[in-house]
Amino acid sequence: MAPVDATLLLATDRLTALFHRHAAVKEVSLLFPSNTVTAIIGPSGCGKSTLLRCLNRMHELSDGAWVTGKVLLEGVDIYGGEVDAVQVRRRVGMVFQRPTPFPTMSIFDNVAAGLRVDGRLPTSQVATAVERALQQAALWDEVKDRLHTSAVALSGGQQQRLCIARAVAPQPDVLLLDEPTASLDPAGTQRIEELCHELKRRYTIVIVTHNMQQAARVSDYTAFLYLGQLIEAGRTRDLFTKPRLEQTEAYLTGRFG
Repeated sequence: MAPVDATLLLATDRLTALFHRHAAVKEVSLLFPSNTVTAIIGPSGCGKSTLLRCLNRMHELSDGAWVTGKVLLEGVDIYGGEVDAVQVRRRVGMVFQRPTPFPTMSIFDNVAAGLRVDGRLPTSQVATAVERALQQAALWDEVKDRLHTSAVALSGGQQQRLCIARAVAPQPDVLLLDEPTASLDPAGTQRIEELCHELKRRYTIVIVTHNMQQAARVSDYTAFLYLGQLIEAGRTRDLFTKPRLEQTEAYLTGRFG
């Protein structure tokens, strides 16, 4: 891998993620170019989601979880002693595998929730910010006449786009997507994939996916993990058509994993 460049928006430098004494991710150095989609692929249990959760300090919320190495956001290690984890998660939003709308809240309040965490946005501006986020998530036209109805009445695909709207409402720098289409039907999957292409104009996106065809469709760069180690990373087109390592080719062609 290329050396870490402090001018990049997001990078890891010899990042190791542990649960007690077990290392789930091992000394991964990886660059995430700005305004691109980077896909993280690999077999189940290889550390993909753990790596993703390290990028906004969600990993440390698990019992016995800790890290060594660095995650650099604009050159600053987010695990540094003076860094506020809540502010990191504001700048690095996350969407999970299954849609997670807050069940007791309306569509509007779901999106506004992240805006109200630290109260920095004046109340008079919340409605405008909610509309902007729903527009970015390509959901506004579908829900603008029922903003104050329950979020759980939405379809699965709509709920996932609502979660994306909630994640982008505070205008983060980075958007993390952890297998965001795993529970969706083909139509919902296609809409989320189309949305990735639109959102990268504003955000740097990192997506974990078990679907190699999806990685090929949506990403500009791909990183292949195996047993917690970064095996190969590069431009998606090159990695899928001309992998440098036999292990990568074996995984991509289905010979293992």
